[in-house]
This record gives sequence, C-alpha cells and structure tokens, in this order.
Amino acid sequence: MKLAYSANAYRKFPILDAIDRIADLGYTGIELMLDRPHAWPPDVTPKQIDAIRNKLDERGLTIANINAFMMVAIESFIHPSWIEPDVRYRRERIEHTKRSLTLAKQLGAPCITTEPGGPVEEGMTREWAMDTFVEELKPVLELAEREGVMLLVEPEPDLLIENSEQFLELASRIDSPAFGHNYDIGHFYCVSENLPGAVDKLSHLTRHYHIEDIADTRVHHHLVPGQGAIDFAEVLRAVRASGYDGWVTVELYPNLDDPDAAGREAKDRLGKILATL
Repeated sequence: MKLAYSANAYRKFPILDAIDRIADLGYTGIELMLDRPHAWPPDVTPKQIDAIRNKLDERGLTIANINAFMMVAIESFIHPSWIEPDVRYRRERIEHTKRSLTLAKQLGAPCITTEPGGPVEEGMTREWAMDTFVEELKPVLELAEREGVMLLVEPEPDLLIENSEQFLELASRIDSPAFGHNYDIGHFYCVSENLPGAVDKLSHLTRHYHIEDIADTRVHHHLVPGQGAIDFAEVLRAVRASGYDGWVTVELYPNLDDPDAAGREAKDRLGKILATL
C-alpha cells in the first residue's frame, strides 16, 4: 500500500502550491480536488492542465484519485446532489461529474470519487432516491467507460448510501466495468461498521481508500490518524489481506490552518503502522 495526501486540505493555497507542499512532506501520491480554488473544470484551461501535469512530474507525484465529490464552487460538499428534486439543479452534479471524468483522463488519473446519491430529504422515499441515483449514474458510467476512468461512489454518513449493505444494493443494480467503490475508513466507523468485515465484503469493488481518524463519539469529523479511536492496524491488515496494494489517501480537509503539520503527523503514524504489517 502507498500513502497519498488529499489536496482538499490545501483550499487556502493555489493548486501548484498544494502540489509542492504535499511533495515536500514526502508523499508520493496526491488526490487532486476538482473544485475552486484548485481545478474547477469550467475554469481550467489547456495551459493550466499542462502546468499541473508538469508540476506533478517535476515533483514525482502520482495522482491516486480525483475528488469530484465537493462542489463548493456552486454550493457545498453535498449539494447539488444526484437526487435533487429540482431536475435542473441535479444536472449541475451530473455535468460536473462528466467534466471531471474528461479532465481526469487529460490529467492521467485512474479514478474520480463522487457522493453516494445525496441527502434523503423530507418528502423523498428511499425507493425514489435509489431509483433516481441509479438512472442518473448509468449514462455517466457510459462516459467513464469511454474515457477509461473509474467512477467511484463513496458512502458517507447521513447520505443515501451510508454502509456496506446499502452499497452492495446499489452495486447489484449497476452493470459497468467503470463502477467502483471508494472505501472511506472514517465514514464506515461513523456508522458502526465492522471495518475489517467491510473490507472483505467490498474488496471486489474497492479501487481506492480514504483514511482519517474519528473520535469515539462516531461524529463525522475528520481527525489526524492517532487522534481518534480507530484501530488502523486492524483495518490495514485486512486491506493487505484482501490483496489491495494501491493508494490509501489521507483526507484531512478540516485542517485548513496547518495542513502541512496534519499531513506530516498522519504520514509518520501511518507509515509506522504499515511497516509492521
């Protein structure tokens, strides 16, 4: 397994500065953020794409994943969602995902992550929300197949898909080689999953991992690994046993004031755990 660091912790910095800082910490992988102020697809020019690629090459960083989940350029992390009642607003999410797949291909990224449907709001039924999510995903996955980029759905607390069983229900309705799962360790801890068990259940679909700590309250707030209650040795041992040997991305977006210190501490603690497995 290889450690990457998500650039969404560097939202106070331009994207090229974020790349430099992540490389300076000793990471060899990076998760790029396709949102403002980094690389919001409608804003990005061919010259900027070249600059990002050149900077990554210069600093020896590989793109582990691309975050197409956040959409603060329009509203928030979770809105617009795949299941907005307002169809025109829903299209903002769908078009963003399509643009992100194309930009990911241009940047040479293997996958992008997206939200698991969205919040099930008052007046919605889960049946309607799931049907809508599945139908909206299908044409986007066709584009993902053409672009050669995986589209990974990331379960999250309080959204349509929160746990492994709900993800497997979604997966049973999708028939696309471009569909996959982003396993966020902290998210599954929040909803009281058996973390090693979920690794095993989802290993055939998991193409990338997010890692962060969570307090023993299970409140969804990302902490630096070691500051919360998750047994990372247990989880990472299960990941290794599953045969996964790809990227595990540290995601610490609340640490905007000092992302360097957070990333350094995470890398040190997780590196020591990985060395013992």
